[in-house]
This record gives sequence, structure tokens and C-alpha cells, in this order.
Amino acid sequence: MKFSTKEDIDAPIEAVFAMLCDFETFERAAMRRGAEVQRTDTKSAPGVGMGWRGTFNLRGKRRQLEIEMITFDKPNEMVFECNSQGLMTLLTTELVALSKNRTRIMMSVDIKPLSLSARLLVQSLKLAKTSLTKKYKLRAAEFVKSLEERHERGRP
Repeated sequence: MKFSTKEDIDAPIEAVFAMLCDFETFERAAMRRGAEVQRTDTKSAPGVGMGWRGTFNLRGKRRQLEIEMITFDKPNEMVFECNSQGLMTLLTTELVALSKNRTRIMMSVDIKPLSLSARLLVQSLKLAKTSLTKKYKLRAAEFVKSLEERHERGRP
């Protein structure tokens, strides 16, 4: 099951990519929301092989998640593989420079079940795909807007 969207941002592609590579900010944001996040690699610069292990509460259950960066093509694309209890998810972010100061961000989430219970979960998600797609696009737009505001304030 796949969700995808694209948004345009008033910022150069290099600046957008740099903000997307600020993984410490994303880690802190997850921790503020109650997740536990640990890096599983020792890389000092962003690249293939970066990884995280996380635990968080979802619908009353403690969930575990493993994330690994599998593609890093600066400043065009990053792909992350996420594994969690029978689900494998690919998170893809692609950037295209529309002009010197404008960038298109294409984001997609592709969820694949690996177990019977995960297959049942994905099947139930398919029934609500229309509303989930709306929520996904809204959240993506809010995220891009926050990146644009961050760029305007002059923070990388």
C-alpha cells in the first residue's frame, strides 16, 4: 500500500536537503512525543548505513521500529527502510530543483506486510485509504511549511 505526495518549497535544493539531513532534530522531535530513539551506527556524516532503533506507544501497545538508510544521493534522494513487527516500509524523499530558489519535494511511504497479522492490518488500512491519504498529504504539507519557515529564519 502506497501513499505519496509532492509539495513545492521556496528554498534552494541544497538548503532543503541539508534540513532533511538534520537527523538530530528529528530524533529530538520523536523523543518529545514519547518515543525512545537510539542510533545504531557510528557514522559522523549522513550516508547509506545510518540506522536507528526506536520504541513508541501506538494504540495502547509498545511498538519497536528499526530504520536504515538504504539510498543517499545528495541532493536528490534519500530512501529509508523501516521494519516493525511484520511490516516493511520504504520511506522515499526525492528533491527536484524547479529554479534557483524553488524545490519540489516528493515523499512516499510504501507499506508491505510480511506476516499474516500485518496483512490484516494493511487490508484494514486499505478500507480507510481515502481518509488516510488526506491526512498524509496534510501532514506532509505542514512539514514542508515548517521547513520553509525554518529556511526563512536562516537555520539550516
